[in-house]
Amino acid sequence: MSPRRRWPRWLRTVAINVRDTLVLLRQFRGSLLAFSLTVGLGGALYYWLAQRFGEPQPDSLTESMYGVLSMIFLQSIFDFPSHLELQWFYFIMPLLGLGILGQGVADIGVLLFNRQARGEAWQVAVAETYSNHIVLVGLGHLGFRIARALHELDEAFVCIEQDPGAELMSQVQAWHVPIIQGDALKHDTLRKARLERAHTIVLATSDDVMNLQIAIHARAVKPNIRTIVRLFDDDFAREVQSSFGITSAYSASALAAPTFAAAAADIEVVQSVALNGRVLNLSRFTLEPSCALVGRTVEALEHDLDLSVVLLKRGKEADLHPDDARKLQAEDEITIFADTLTLQRVRQLAAARS
Repeated sequence: MSPRRRWPRWLRTVAINVRDTLVLLRQFRGSLLAFSLTVGLGGALYYWLAQRFGEPQPDSLTESMYGVLSMIFLQSIFDFPSHLELQWFYFIMPLLGLGILGQGVADIGVLLFNRQARGEAWQVAVAETYSNHIVLVGLGHLGFRIARALHELDEAFVCIEQDPGAELMSQVQAWHVPIIQGDALKHDTLRKARLERAHTIVLATSDDVMNLQIAIHARAVKPNIRTIVRLFDDDFAREVQSSFGITSAYSASALAAPTFAAAAADIEVVQSVALNGRVLNLSRFTLEPSCALVGRTVEALEHDLDLSVVLLKRGKEADLHPDDARKLQAEDEITIFADTLTLQRVRQLAAARS
């Protein structure tokens, strides 16, 4: 079990701004095209008018277009004409050209410096920078609690919510988490959330059928994605997990947002219990060779990380409540009892090189 690579937040911020700027420049193409046509057609018109009225005409159509471009910026290379038609041309062309160019620059400036107000386009731009992340579908009360737990675990995730008026969306956006508004049954919505680059999808809507349908669509986009589904019935959840290849299926009676978050963060949760308002989980870890936990005693591990080691398995030997002085070795499997944040820390230490 190797730790997942994730972008530093500063690097993701740079990538978000670069990509979004490129998107804005593509939106500016219409103004650039209109300005280019104004210069081209204006140059051809001036060339024809100068020839018709006997004014000194440019040597070529290219020089005429360059003259119009200079005229737009009030730096004409031609002498002021004597005919009224060309005089009007001198006044109208700068107004027309600067008007088109100015409107485009103003639009891109507003969008560039007020990105957060652009709504969906900005959210998609942020999601574009995500890789090896979690996709969370549904921001109801359960989905929000899962999102909060994932945020506390510092896991990278993208949300999908169909209802733009969901009351908890603003709180999730305050954590700088991208929220894609749309139907997760549509491939385009899953694509915007970068599902093909995600490692896990969590389906937390209140509709069992919809959750299963989205799971099937997600598997069609990425067959090997880890899929965690909320269901209401215990027996149905077990059947779905075995029959559809779902990674984890949790029933309403077993729901706990930290459990969902732990599963999405690739932490194996055997059982969860709530004690005095605190959710504690039973989880197993296998120690990689030379990881940071190898060589520590059980007592030191429990003291340093505030957890309980309830089982140590070494080969065929299984030691229930191992002695405090016992030292951990590579390939040991330990079962611990702790909260979700502690499990996250143990997962990192169990895989990290010392």
